[in-house]
Amino acid sequence: MPRTIAIGDIHGCSQALDALLGAIGPAADDTIVALGDYVDRGPDSRGVVERMLALAKECRLVPLMGNHEVMLLDCIDRGYADPAWLTYGGKETLESFGGTLEKIPPQHLAFFRGLLPYFETDTHIFLHANYQYDMPLAEQPAYLLFWEHLHLSLPPRHESGKTAIVGHTSQKSAEVLDLGHVVCIDTFCHGGGWLTALDVDSGKVWQADRAGQLRGD
Repeated sequence: MPRTIAIGDIHGCSQALDALLGAIGPAADDTIVALGDYVDRGPDSRGVVERMLALAKECRLVPLMGNHEVMLLDCIDRGYADPAWLTYGGKETLESFGGTLEKIPPQHLAFFRGLLPYFETDTHIFLHANYQYDMPLAEQPAYLLFWEHLHLSLPPRHESGKTAIVGHTSQKSAEVLDLGHVVCIDTFCHGGGWLTALDVDSGKVWQADRAGQLRGD
């Protein structure tokens, strides 16, 4: 049976991503929804994007936009690396791409520009950060989708009745935050926690640290 699996904020932790995908073993008819924040803070943003491009040929990949991609694209469009972005992890991203924005490969730029704001199935909604509960996904403000933390504004169940799977709000405990109607799977991989993948139908969880060690091994 095809699976729908969400992956939380990766933040340049390519070894964690490789370990998770090795454990998951994606099949061609599986859907993997990546919740955004592929870049910044961790050591290998370039490697993460390379793995995303390869993954798109192995299964149905649904890559969402995160606020760190918003910042990166803003810098690319303006033609310079904003100092604020550099302090939020952009420095590590630039280093992984060879030191300048101009060295980001065209296929990587296309990946960033093709990221989706949200995804929806019959039972779940997927987005990077947060949502307005009484508003259709297509009408959600960008600030909520990409920037608003759950601890600042915890919404009730979305009007669709579906469960929301989100990232962005780092769980410093390194444990999944399951509130029933909202599940946050940003478990702070770059900061010493885990990268988390969740099969949203079965509830199965896979986790790996930034060194690529699977939890429980």
